[in-house]
Amino acid sequence: MASTSTSDVPSRVSKVKKDRTQLCDEFAAIAGTDSAVARCYLAENDWQMERALNSFYEADLERVFAEDFEENDNAPQNKRQRTEKTTSTDCIDLTKDSPAARKPSDEDDHKLSLISWNVDGLDTDNLVERARGFCSFLVLYTPDVVFLQELIPPYVQYLKKRAVSYLIIEAGEDGYFSGMMLKKSRVKFLESEIITYPTTQMMRNLLVAQVTFKGQKLCLMTSHLESCKGYARERMKQLQVVMQRMKDAPADVNILFGGDTNLRDTEVAKVGLPPSVCDVWERLGKQEHCRYTWDTKANNNKTVPYVCRCRFDRVYLRPATQEGVPRLAPDHMALVGLEKLDCGRYTSDHWGIYCSFAVE
Repeated sequence: MASTSTSDVPSRVSKVKKDRTQLCDEFAAIAGTDSAVARCYLAENDWQMERALNSFYEADLERVFAEDFEENDNAPQNKRQRTEKTTSTDCIDLTKDSPAARKPSDEDDHKLSLISWNVDGLDTDNLVERARGFCSFLVLYTPDVVFLQELIPPYVQYLKKRAVSYLIIEAGEDGYFSGMMLKKSRVKFLESEIITYPTTQMMRNLLVAQVTFKGQKLCLMTSHLESCKGYARERMKQLQVVMQRMKDAPADVNILFGGDTNLRDTEVAKVGLPPSVCDVWERLGKQEHCRYTWDTKANNNKTVPYVCRCRFDRVYLRPATQEGVPRLAPDHMALVGLEKLDCGRYTSDHWGIYCSFAVE
């Protein structure tokens, strides 16, 4: 019977110690921290470097968001005063109605309003101020429904803390994902589901929510379709899933889909839209001022050595088809997020889309 020499044990222990010391050094160099912190995160994550780094960055982002309204001592006085005012309580609803908010008229009150926006949560530079900037648009437009892409867990926690007048539905828990926000006073939530795209390589899925608005059935869908030019085939397969879902929905339901589709017009033409589904931008006359939602010529959040102007973000509508059921019809569209924040950057590298829909 073979036996292991006791002299081998110290050598194995020494090797493990050496390997783990090297891992700590590598972690500290990557994360810009010391070996004690590195050892803590690595030990908690079974000495798996990628898992440990993900845990570290998530915790660091949570710390940043927890300190979201702190300013340094050399900040302008008026900015510090605004900060002191907003930090007077532990939980502040940045989206509640205020004298400065846009008050809907009686006519607008019967319209459904929507914002769809890829908020670029994966870009952590100035993320706190950019998240606050996003909330300012919620105050300004008071949308009934918000579709969001590229959310990360700390961003969602921030929104749950600061946008308490909205119900937030998430399409994931780890990494990055899509989500929805529903104005509690206007939209009644019934149920939701997450549909996974079978062959996605980028953790993409379709988030579907059944709600009622003004007593009428409404199906809401959002997604972040596969990115990059080389993934056109997968992106078109995902679009087919979305369109089939819209086509097959009950006749007494209005359906809205919005999100960062990454679609090119040629790809949409190859897939084809069902006759009952319309592209809201096209239905409203293809207005040039809201054509490009990803525009490196106007938006410098991403430093790329080329100019790219694309209509990646889109909204599709399938009105109810049953006779006697009120139908949604496109009413208005505009781009939001076009103003730079105090930090010198935009809320996202994408412009957001604001839409309103009349009930016919």
